[in-house]
Amino acid sequence: MKSILIADTTREERERIVADSIGNIDGLCDGCSPGLAEMYQDYIEGRRDLKEINMEFNARYLSGASGPDREACAGR
Repeated sequence: MKSILIADTTREERERIVADSIGNIDGLCDGCSPGLAEMYQDYIEGRRDLKEINMEFNARYLSGASGPDREACAGR
């Protein structure tokens, strides 16, 4: 398995990794909120690795702090 670290990937590879992991980030119509897709933008841009982003999200989840909300598609 190829490394998913920023140092070992291109921006295009990181976009594909995120898209493959959370689904259709262009349409955002699979129950995934825009906040979840935006959460990984720092990884795509090469600013923070996935581990750091996920650890921050988990810390908020465990502490009860607010995070991205799930929203339905506009057509539903």
